[in-house]
Amino acid sequence: MVSSKEPSQLLGNLLFPKIFQTFRMSIQPTKLIITSVALAVICLAGWLMDFSKTVVATKGTSTKLTELDIYMTNQSQLGSYIESFREKDQGIGVFSTLWHFSAKKFQGAVDSVFALDVPGVIGNITDFFKAAAWALRYHPTYCIIFFIIILSVISISGGAVCRIAALQFARGEKPGLTEALRFSIKRFTSFFTTPLAPVGIIIFIGLFIFLLGLAGNIPRAGEIIVGLGMPLALFAGVLVAVIVIGAVAGFNLMFPAVAYDGSDCFDAISRSFSYVYARPWRMITYTVIAAVYGSICYMFVRIFAFLSLWITHWLLQLGVWVDNGSSEVNKLTAIWPKPVFVKLLGSSEPIATNWTESVGVFLVYLFVLVVVGLVVSFIISFYFSANTIIYSLMRNTVDNTALSDIYMHFEETEIEPPTTELLPQEEQPSPESKSQPDESSSQQ
Repeated sequence: MVSSKEPSQLLGNLLFPKIFQTFRMSIQPTKLIITSVALAVICLAGWLMDFSKTVVATKGTSTKLTELDIYMTNQSQLGSYIESFREKDQGIGVFSTLWHFSAKKFQGAVDSVFALDVPGVIGNITDFFKAAAWALRYHPTYCIIFFIIILSVISISGGAVCRIAALQFARGEKPGLTEALRFSIKRFTSFFTTPLAPVGIIIFIGLFIFLLGLAGNIPRAGEIIVGLGMPLALFAGVLVAVIVIGAVAGFNLMFPAVAYDGSDCFDAISRSFSYVYARPWRMITYTVIAAVYGSICYMFVRIFAFLSLWITHWLLQLGVWVDNGSSEVNKLTAIWPKPVFVKLLGSSEPIATNWTESVGVFLVYLFVLVVVGLVVSFIISFYFSANTIIYSLMRNTVDNTALSDIYMHFEETEIEPPTTELLPQEEQPSPESKSQPDESSSQQ
């Protein structure tokens, strides 16, 4: 297939303005439905797994103090904290702990972007990965099971969103929900294994260095073996470093590679690595532009959600004038605290006094949670849509491939033979018989 770089009539070779199409693509209802369902499945799985309540937590000044808080402030005290409060703790789940911590760090990163505080952005992102390291170190079984669930759900939902974004960006098409899901399910193996393959390769290469280290324990001969194997060990270390950098920097391009080109696992990794190493500064530029633009779009969506909740609460407040049965607060405030911008679910905890108010609290919380879930769903949709566009721009720059060039289903299906088949030799009419009707008709 011959492809050529798509010319830009207005901005020459500048392709980055195309990233600004992401917002319009991200709010497409089909994408929001897919990401909302995926988010609901992940949260439901985390909520069910949190019945174990394995995280040690104690009552702090205003909220619960968890072992994650101790880990983030002073890791050396974590062991003694867990031993001291394990028997008398108010345990909570791993998912709940990470969810609240990640939400706080995400908001902090967005605020840092608007404040042009680069160290603040890096610090919040670093704290997020540090929290993930805590969960993997102290709750490994939980993390492995939950990671498999998340990767499975994201492989289907994220793959579908990337496929919709690819068709929308490349051809202006808007595939339906079932079509996108069929594609992601059909390519589930590629989506699922692509993020895992670099980890497996790193472990395989690292195993060689580990075995060389074990050989160093042999008396007298060990040090010689290590010395002789040092060149190979250094080469393996360099190779691991290359894979780590490529995997971290090119991770965002792996799903779009499968969605755009129908790539398998290793082809998607090869493409993402090659684009990162071929044009690293262009990749960084596109990523920064998408991050800043995404922060602006997120703030707009959050403001819209906050205004919707605040106006609804204010109008309800005009109609509800009775007080709570056993307290001096308004009945509406007792079941739905006033929403604020930094906490859309409410500025305080509900104050229910009877079972009817408890039912009201549950229903109000459920529907407000749907609004908050849509905001989170938009973030997920924006992430996959933006990276799909970035992948297309990088492919255009590195491989000189047209933006409209995209893998289609019919390219892998076999062409069916014609429905008309040749008759057996004895059943085929002879030329003389074919001409007889014409001759008879001419005689008539």
